[in-house]
Parts: sequence; structure tokens; C-alpha cells
Amino acid sequence: MNWEQLLSLKRQGDTHKRLRKEQDETRLGFEVDYDRIIFSSAFRSLQDKTQVIPLSKTDFVHTRLTHSLEVSVVGRSLGRIAGRKLLDKHPFLSEVHGYKFNDFGAIVAAAALSHDIGNPPFGHSGEKAIGEYFKTGNGEKYKKDLSEKEYQDIIDFEGNANGFKLLSESKEGVTGGLRLSYATLGAFMKYPKESLPKKATRHIADKKFGFFQPEKDFFKEVADELGLIQTRNGKDISFCRHPLTFLVEAADDICYTIIDFEDGINLGLISEDFALEYLIKLVKDSINTQKYNAIAYKEDRLSYLRALAINTLIQDAVKIFIENEDEILKGNFNVSLLDKSKYMAQIKDIIKISVEKIYKSQEVIEKEIAGYKIISDILDVYTGALVREKEDKSSNYDGLLIETLPEFYRRTNMSLYHILLNTCCYVASLSDSAAVHIHNKVMGKQL
Repeated sequence: MNWEQLLSLKRQGDTHKRLRKEQDETRLGFEVDYDRIIFSSAFRSLQDKTQVIPLSKTDFVHTRLTHSLEVSVVGRSLGRIAGRKLLDKHPFLSEVHGYKFNDFGAIVAAAALSHDIGNPPFGHSGEKAIGEYFKTGNGEKYKKDLSEKEYQDIIDFEGNANGFKLLSESKEGVTGGLRLSYATLGAFMKYPKESLPKKATRHIADKKFGFFQPEKDFFKEVADELGLIQTRNGKDISFCRHPLTFLVEAADDICYTIIDFEDGINLGLISEDFALEYLIKLVKDSINTQKYNAIAYKEDRLSYLRALAINTLIQDAVKIFIENEDEILKGNFNVSLLDKSKYMAQIKDIIKISVEKIYKSQEVIEKEIAGYKIISDILDVYTGALVREKEDKSSNYDGLLIETLPEFYRRTNMSLYHILLNTCCYVASLSDSAAVHIHNKVMGKQL
């Protein structure tokens, strides 16, 4: 892979080449990507989607929105620092093509901003709930009428694939979704493969999948434009990651490792003593002990440790990225950047305590159970109504239900797979509170 292709400014539907040196510096193409994402309705819905604690009533616990904004800020720093080093190493990118180190920051920031845009309500349990409905619930009856990959798409419903769909899907009168640059779409594509074969290798890019069947052709178009290395041909396609995807992933890893831990302490699920024990191991080389001891309040002490810890991991991740650039460009780097971190032991300790004290806390488990039931019931009601409408077997009640859907999701003049997938994507678009509200309505619990 080469950086000239990887930094493509092309957008879906372009008939001419966009050159970096011809860009308006006051509103660079990659920065336009950021703007389009942040003004999208899909991004706004993240303000009421679970990051750690579903339906939290406190105002300092992170939602998907605040998490995404923070990941974007960390991603921008990672991209800018790495970009400066890459331009020093490859000066022709600047001298011939006009790229600047801020370009790398803008691409990573935009991709990081949208990294959770396709996630359903109730956190990762929401993904599992959608899949379980079709795998072991009432939706299993549709298996016989779907191809193997179509069925796999929905039983392993994947927020990353839904995100790519949201960012790129054409609608009537709106071609190419948000029409992001291919460089940003490439950096967003964390798992550049389809749902089958499942986890075919131990490469991190094979861990999940990155697009549903309807987006397969466009996904391949983006990958070809960027010059991503194709790792499978024929009926099962997959590619190596865009190098900047590793920085997007590192930004996410850094934020959820440190900030979820901080949320747990602020909620009282984790003792502040753990912050001292675990975070200080990360920042022992940069902490100003006198300044730390002078901070009176717990929240301020945590903020200080968090800032130092994030900066420590940013510097380490960039170092690993630059040291392994050649292998990354060849498609041979098969783990996340933080897997190579010299702080891996400390990171594992923090994640372990977060799993024990936060992710498996009684509050989280109880709300995830409720989320499973809510998502399953909504899917059951709407898939049944839409499929019966397609088969000309719908009742008056089915018609009323369909009228409550946004217009885009009412369509039944398509294959069964498209109807089921669209309904999954509708459920995934809901915020936590909207899912609860709709569930109460369709179950007759609220007038």
C-alpha cells in the first residue's frame, strides 16, 4: 500500500480527481467529513445510547456521544503526531502532493468520531440481542429463506457494518449517504471483510466484519481506490486494513480503557484506591507528585491522572505505529497497537477490574436483560408486520404498526433479507430511551 492512494480525497459519485494541493485550506475535504458526521441525525442519536451504564441517571457517566467526541480528540492527536513523523520520513507527500500533518489528524478524527455511529441501543448487548432474535428467537424461522451470508449478517449483527451502511448508503435523491472521502471511509473500516468466513484467521482485521451484503460492491470500490491489499478473492472478499485504522482503534482502546475506569470510580463501583494503584503505574514517569497531592477533590485528582495516562498511551501508540509502518503497509501487522504497548500489563489490569466491577455489575446486568427483551419484542412486532405486508397477508393492526415506522423503513417491495436487515438497522438507530418508549407503545403499556 502507498500513502498517495491511502489519502484519497475521492467521494462517491466523483467524476474528477480531487488533488490535495488544490484544496481550500480554510475548509479542507477531510474536515468536511467531520462536519458532515457531526451534523448527521445518526450521530445525534448517540447522545442517548449506552457506553457503559444503560439508561444511567447521572450526568457524568459517558454516553456513546461523549465517548465518540473524546475518541475523536484522542484520534486527532494520534493522527497529527504520526502525520508529522510520516511527512519527515516521506517528504514527497508534502513537497509533491501538498499533504500536511493536520490531514492525518483530520482523517483519524473523522473516522474516530463515527466509529460507534452504527451501534444499537443498550451497548454491545444490543448487538447480541438483535442477533439472538434471529438465531434462537422467533426470527429463526426466516433462516430457510436466506442465503448463508444473509443469515450470518443478521445473527451476527455488527455495529461496524451498520456504521458503514449509514455513512455510505444512497437514498432516493441522496446519493452516497454522507459522501465522505474514501480516505476517511477507509480509516473507519475496522474489519474489512464480509460476515463469512467467520474469524478465518487470527489477524485482528478478521475478528468481526465490516459490511453487509448490499454494501459489498461499494466497499470493494473504496478498497480498490485506496489500494488496500486484497486478502481473499472470489465469493469471499476481504482486505488488509487502512493503516490509519490502527490509530482510530488505538484512540478507542485508550478512551474506553481509561475513561470507563474513571466512570466506575465516579459511580462508586471502583474504589479510588484502585485509581492510585493502577493509573499511577501508567504515569509514574510524568506525574508531578507535588501537584497531585495539592488537588483537594477526587474528581480533580482523577482528571489529572486520566489526562496523564491518555497522553502516555498516545505517545506509546504513535511510537509503535511508526516503528511498524513498513509491516503495516505490507499488511503484515496483525494485532492492535496497544497489544504491542510496553504498558500492556497495566492496561490488562485496568480492563480486568473494569470488567469485574463495572461491566458485570448488577446494575449493568439488570438493564442489559431488560434491553434484550425490549429489542426482541420490537423486532418481533415490526418484522412480522412487514413480512405479512410483503406477502399480502397483513391485518389492519399490521398496517397501523407499519405507519409508526419512519418512511424509509416501511418499504416491502424488496427481498425478505432487505426487509429484515432494514428492520434491524431501524432498531439499531434507536436511542436507549426511544427503544423503551416504542416498546411501551407497541406492547400497549403506554397510550
